[in-house]
Amino acid sequence: MNKNLLSLFINKSLIKLPTPINISYWWNFGSLLSMFLMIQIISGFMLSMHYCPNTFHAFNSIIHIIQNINLGWLVHNIHINGASMFFICMYMHMGRGMYYSSFKLTNTWMIGMSIYLFSMATAFLGYVLPWGQMSFWGATVITNLLSTIPYIGNIMVQWIWGGFSINNATLNRFYSLHFMLPFMILFMVIMHLYFLHQTGSSNPLGLNSNLYKIYFHPYFSMKDNFGFMLWIFLFMIINLEYPYIFSDPDNFLPANPMITPIHIQPEWYFLFAYGILRSIPNKLGGVIALTLSITILYIMPLYTSKMNSLNSYPINQFSYWIYINTFILLTWLGSQVIEYPYIMMSQIMSTIYFLYFMTLTPLTKMWDSILFYKN
Repeated sequence: MNKNLLSLFINKSLIKLPTPINISYWWNFGSLLSMFLMIQIISGFMLSMHYCPNTFHAFNSIIHIIQNINLGWLVHNIHINGASMFFICMYMHMGRGMYYSSFKLTNTWMIGMSIYLFSMATAFLGYVLPWGQMSFWGATVITNLLSTIPYIGNIMVQWIWGGFSINNATLNRFYSLHFMLPFMILFMVIMHLYFLHQTGSSNPLGLNSNLYKIYFHPYFSMKDNFGFMLWIFLFMIINLEYPYIFSDPDNFLPANPMITPIHIQPEWYFLFAYGILRSIPNKLGGVIALTLSITILYIMPLYTSKMNSLNSYPINQFSYWIYINTFILLTWLGSQVIEYPYIMMSQIMSTIYFLYFMTLTPLTKMWDSILFYKN
């Protein structure tokens, strides 16, 4: 009985899944995300066997893993660069979803956005664990943002710290949460796929008819396998030749509460939000803008049009690519020092970033009225 259920599940979910015939390689990033998530979970589990979540030993335990454990350096490189590859694939996956209006699959989009938020939280917690200079001061800056919450802000910060400053209790709880959250993400990925299989994948033309669908295997499983091989090849080149290309030099120094780095910044995949935070002189306003820059993506399913895909409108295509370039520029600006002209540029880019979401509905309605006008 169980064997029949398993074979039925495999047939329905993987082999005989009806898949739109015209989806391109842009749809590969969902499966690539699953691959990198499993790589992160397995490599993280292996690192946890030798990591010591103690402020006196955490940094040295990383050195021990790299220098003394068999292939520890490789597992370490896979884990730290796997996070960057995971976010590259996630941003590609989300960008494709915005371009081809995949957010019309409301349940799938909402679960996907929750996966994104949990992934950001997991990555932030993991960045603190090596207990280097940037780990310590990055955690100090980010956790201090909660102090802007009226009345309870300072209490919340001390509660998260487990004291009056970042200490051993903070590192211990960050380690526990970093270990636990990936399994919550894995559960949400299953929910994400469940809702996706209920509606079927989106496609470039936005067609919903079953007449234009074929089996997932072998046509798209082969395409996914090609994507796996290509990205694993790129991933291993980074791990073996340029292992620290995504790392901050300050994090190769042990954490020192008495010495503040000249320029505190998070990992590159948070820099767009960090650039928005720094562009606003008011601390509370900056935190609100930072939160909105991520959570505003939850409102995407509210955008509706008579066309199957928002990219059908030329003006929407233009505004979309402006948005993508704004995102890239904000990522660059978040890594620059806080001085002229970077502050002014960040303010301009932040305004354009939010204008995209504010103008999307009016532009869509305008084009609907022009293209579908009836006398």
